[in-house]
Amino acid sequence: MKTAAIIPARYQSTRFPAKPLADICGRPMIWWVCRQVRQCRRIDSVTVATDSTAILDECRKWGIDALMTSTHHRTSTERIREAAQQIPADVYVCVNGDEPLIEPDTVDRIVPERLDGFFAANLMAPIHDPVQAVDESNIKVVTDAQGYALFFSRSPIPHPKASIQFEYCKHLGVLAYTMEALHFFAQTPRGENERIEDINELRFIEHGKRLKMIRVAAESLSVDTPRDLEHVRTVIGEKIAKGEILL
Repeated sequence: MKTAAIIPARYQSTRFPAKPLADICGRPMIWWVCRQVRQCRRIDSVTVATDSTAILDECRKWGIDALMTSTHHRTSTERIREAAQQIPADVYVCVNGDEPLIEPDTVDRIVPERLDGFFAANLMAPIHDPVQAVDESNIKVVTDAQGYALFFSRSPIPHPKASIQFEYCKHLGVLAYTMEALHFFAQTPRGENERIEDINELRFIEHGKRLKMIRVAAESLSVDTPRDLEHVRTVIGEKIAKGEILL
């Protein structure tokens, strides 16, 4: 089974334009994401899918495989689908281009042992910081007894009315799809809940497709704001100073 990682990298982020090119200790953020994914044991290839010539040129400068995709995609999943049509594989792993701290072992967890028809999956991790639970940029998820997603929300779910014996979980920017799942997403209209919450993954749930949630103990941070970037710079800078990262 061949597994291809595709890293979507859009230039015009609403909250943080040109985010993939943001400098982190002398390298662009997209380089750090690729560095992490290239260390995965279960990934056969890594490609950046972008809508920007500036990002494409930067990738080539650093020896990163990259290809241009449409500027009209509304979601990263649609961008993954376009890129996937040029990359033969059985499973396509999406690692968002703003996850420079994601651990390779964590990414490997999303790759299935075998395929049996339609497959879509997403990583999730417990939330330990109450601030993250109420932050709308952290998408919360609840699952059924078999670990399939029941609902995603930017609000804290579930609501602790009858019990406080629970924990919030957030989705991580690591997903996996078969080509069938990518085609389904692209050819299916947005549902009402997806439109309200602005969460792509709700498209599968609203239209009767199962989305497997895989729990990991991850402390990764997606860079959504300049403040997040400063934190990542500090973390990586400390690792470089300790000799844990060699450039």
